[in-house]
Amino acid sequence: MTAIGAREIELTAEHTHRNLSTAELVERALASGEGRLASNGALVCMTGDRTGRSPKDKYLEDSPGIHDKIWWGKVNLPLEPAKFDDALAIATEHLNAVPERFVFEGWAGADAAHRLGVRVIAEMAWHTLFAKTLFIEPGSGSDPSGKPWRHDWTILNAGRRRLTADEQKRLGVSGPVLIAQSLERKTVVILGTEYAGEIKKSIFYAMNYDMPEQGVFPMHCSANIDKEDPTNVALFFGLSGTGKTTLSADPDRSLIGDDEHGWGPQGVFNFEGGCYAKCIRLSEEGEPQIWNAIRFGSVLENVVIDDTTRVPDFDDGSITENTRVTYPVSFIPGATIPSVAGHPKNVIFLTADAYGVIPPVSKLTPEQAMYYFINGYTSKLAGTEAGVTEPVPNFSPCFGGPFLPRRPTEYAKMLADRIKKYKANVWLLNTGWTGGAYGEGHRMSLAHTRAMVTAILDGTLARETCDPDPIFGLAIPRAVVGVPAGVLHPEDAWESADRYREQARKLAAKFRENDTQFVMSDEVRAAGPKG
Repeated sequence: MTAIGAREIELTAEHTHRNLSTAELVERALASGEGRLASNGALVCMTGDRTGRSPKDKYLEDSPGIHDKIWWGKVNLPLEPAKFDDALAIATEHLNAVPERFVFEGWAGADAAHRLGVRVIAEMAWHTLFAKTLFIEPGSGSDPSGKPWRHDWTILNAGRRRLTADEQKRLGVSGPVLIAQSLERKTVVILGTEYAGEIKKSIFYAMNYDMPEQGVFPMHCSANIDKEDPTNVALFFGLSGTGKTTLSADPDRSLIGDDEHGWGPQGVFNFEGGCYAKCIRLSEEGEPQIWNAIRFGSVLENVVIDDTTRVPDFDDGSITENTRVTYPVSFIPGATIPSVAGHPKNVIFLTADAYGVIPPVSKLTPEQAMYYFINGYTSKLAGTEAGVTEPVPNFSPCFGGPFLPRRPTEYAKMLADRIKKYKANVWLLNTGWTGGAYGEGHRMSLAHTRAMVTAILDGTLARETCDPDPIFGLAIPRAVVGVPAGVLHPEDAWESADRYREQARKLAAKFRENDTQFVMSDEVRAAGPKG
């Protein structure tokens, strides 16, 4: 074994499987009992007691080279270098002791000028298939550069190895799960959780640190492009469950990617080679592109299937509301491959407002864009994180707070600079509740939301007359084709105007309380709620 602290471990060749095909990985996962095949051909796997990310168990090595660049606090919890060594030793010993290991080597970043080489080492075949699905395979259609693979980052996934009580005490953590990341060693250690999303998000976190130094703005967003007009690129920012994947999977537009992108000197590019979609209550009628992408080569997480027919029940949330599917972006008909495009014409912020008071759609000024981006209001939806069982109002800076190593103001400035330079329109879209708060009102109609998005992307909404919201100061369009007028102003959707105003002022106060933690200009701060 190489010295602790190196970016790779020495593996016994005869027990290590490198870059296996999809069919080989599925075969090994089935043989070892890691999963079952659904009737549609997807591999169905369970993630144990962790069915979402574990942000409270995520730690960052606090080393001198990165200390002053980090946004320390609830998101970025420090771990001493000696303790990172300890965690690395535990994972290394475990992975060298299991009967066999699986290795995937690929890229994060569809733009050959701005990418990271990723090596994933796991004891479970399905985790490696997950990585193969979501990252970019060298030499594939998503990687036409022909450049040899380069090793930048290593992920050691020892998810079945839970920390003992003594190890927890020694490492200074409070449970059997630990996700430890080192930005200088370019290494991730995953212990105690089989939830595959930790693999994906650890590399997104890496891109969020590394890309700004390459002149690239990393973004937690989906992206698509008009099939007839390559200049009509759109971005959809939002946390899990707010609609990034659903709204970007549009039959009239070509998908660039569903979750993570960079905005570089040449335009937008996908960080990934696949999609990771929530599939609770998925239907063929509602989301046909995602439905048809679930086939051999995709992975279903925590989805209940019939014991006899093996047909998935997407309405069954008995295991978790955070049921997931991962599939290559090429499974979406007409997807843009390689996943690169020009500069966006429209930027859409998605918020799942659990108070039910944010307008369904509103146009933002440049100052409002920076204000609402840096605050990142939304709701954590059921299942996306351990312990979240119903929508919880939440401020997540830059609509991706859990994945930001740097201070939010750095990312907000990158966005503001690009919006100004490329003259992009910015919109706030509420995909959450209307007619009342969560438990009183109802979730926004997907059909209405799609109609609003269509009006944004075809340019008609930018020409529509708007009225200011009296509390939030947001510009609300007077009309949207396909949307009843009573839907556009949230107060009109509530039975009690007084109750609406009470809730709206409550949320406005929370915005004002939250924005005090950020350094921003007077103009940007004044763009926030008025009530």
